[in-house]
Amino acid sequence: MARRPIAVLFDLDGTLLDTVPFILTSVRHAFEGYGTAPTDAEWIEGIGTPLRDQLAQFARRAEDVEPLFQRYRTFWLEHHDRYTRPFDGASDLVRSLHAAGHPLGVVTAKIEVGAHRSLRHVGLDRYMGAVIAADSGVPAKPAPDGVWLAARRLDRTPEETLFVGDSPHDVAAGNAAGVVSVAALWGACTRAQLSAASPRHYVDSVRELSPLVARIQAGEG
Repeated sequence: MARRPIAVLFDLDGTLLDTVPFILTSVRHAFEGYGTAPTDAEWIEGIGTPLRDQLAQFARRAEDVEPLFQRYRTFWLEHHDRYTRPFDGASDLVRSLHAAGHPLGVVTAKIEVGAHRSLRHVGLDRYMGAVIAADSGVPAKPAPDGVWLAARRLDRTPEETLFVGDSPHDVAAGNAAGVVSVAALWGACTRAQLSAASPRHYVDSVRELSPLVARIQAGEG
């Protein structure tokens, strides 16, 4: 009997969307005048963590987290449409996978309203049967719960699911969930950073994903 099309889950920022520079600019704005601020490298190490949790790592006091969050959020909302765009080939990839019958979803550290806004802005929201975010009621990556929830919403088992992301948190969540983990090398993190989480596969470009999915669908990966 033919195997059902596997589900393909994506991280959002740095995987589908070329938004890491925008994120770093938003962080700099949030900490402007604060006296201390994370370096770009320090922030990138935590990408994939919910924003408030990540801000708390660099705030001097717990009561500073919410004002930092609001400064980030205000800047992000103001400049979102100008700086949010998909990686080259990402839109074509999503459309082709959808046309081939693969259920698609997103597991992101964004809150749901932000994730849907970004997906709508780039024209991909309609293809996503599941969007699991920081406020979806499950523990954040690297916990596997968001990946499990997305797979369930897409009516797939972990064995029928692939998760691609650009951070060690994504890879760790995929591995813990028992899905096929794929490290995206075009995003925020280096191969060395991603290798520490032991992804099942690496892909150097968006265009390598479609043939990889085809191989895994055929039982070859």
